[in-house]
Amino acid sequence: MSCCCGKENENAKEMQVDFEKLAPIVSKYKGTKGTLISVLQEVQEIYNYLPMEVLDYIAGEIGVKPAKVYGVATFYTQFRLDAVGKHIIMLCQGTACHVNGSKAIEEAVCDELNIKEGETTEDNLFTLENVACLGCCSLSPVMMIDGETYGNLTPDKARKIIREIKENESKGV
Repeated sequence: MSCCCGKENENAKEMQVDFEKLAPIVSKYKGTKGTLISVLQEVQEIYNYLPMEVLDYIAGEIGVKPAKVYGVATFYTQFRLDAVGKHIIMLCQGTACHVNGSKAIEEAVCDELNIKEGETTEDNLFTLENVACLGCCSLSPVMMIDGETYGNLTPDKARKIIREIKENESKGV
């Protein structure tokens, strides 16, 4: 997929962009200066990332140069240009977690999901992201999934948590 600046989004899964979903967002902010970040935030809520063709669409609709839209989307860490899984696993690699075995947790999660840090499973269910600190040092090692914190992890506990989420997904829970 090509974007406004000629970059390729190699990691994005093929997805159909429904521009009708974007129209209400764009019309809400159209003509109001300084709203690009708000537009990008709301659009990302729909897709869980910002597809390149959406960045071009936003630029055209709100009258901003495509390079500016891309620049804002790549400058702020809150925005993603690659597809992510339904469940983002944030694995703390802060000092306390590192000292208490976060690397072993990472190895177990990678093995369980057959991915590396920063990757998404083939079924688009999980993405693994290492983060600097989750602020739960007394519970180290820690990971957060869907806003829920899991502490005092062992490799086996981490595997069990992932398996439970997979099981709930298969049941439609």
